[in-house]
Amino acid sequence: MDNKNKIEFSPVGIIHTPFDGKEKIPHQGRFGENNDGWVEVFPEFAEGLNGLESFSHIYLLFHFHQSADYSLIQITPRHHQTKGVFAIRSPRRPNGIGMTIVKLKRIEGNKIFFAGADMIDGTPLLDIKPYSTDIDSYPDADNGWLKTIPQ
Repeated sequence: MDNKNKIEFSPVGIIHTPFDGKEKIPHQGRFGENNDGWVEVFPEFAEGLNGLESFSHIYLLFHFHQSADYSLIQITPRHHQTKGVFAIRSPRRPNGIGMTIVKLKRIEGNKIFFAGADMIDGTPLLDIKPYSTDIDSYPDADNGWLKTIPQ
């Protein structure tokens, strides 16, 4: 890879959850709303939390640090269908970036407490963004291939 195309990230914190391995993690945070976790935002980034406490939900963007490889074509774990990696939410991705919307419970200093954990304990946090119903919710959005799956 050409160095001018290389992108590097450094974590802004560490995510702590009750999961020490991927075997027990729910497939999505929404399916594990009773799974509490907390984020330790590194002190040099703590000031950036100002105002975040006013939101009910936030996005956590993180690195799948225990996913060593990727495949462009994968079988979905819940529906057992063959799909491209960009059409699914697998941790086995070219850049290993994960994203989960969690329910914000409270912030104490540089610690964010949340519900909806679906990541391994010790996961590096890359970024935090507030969830906004005005910006992030599209009521008429199409559910893609998922709409063909019987409920």
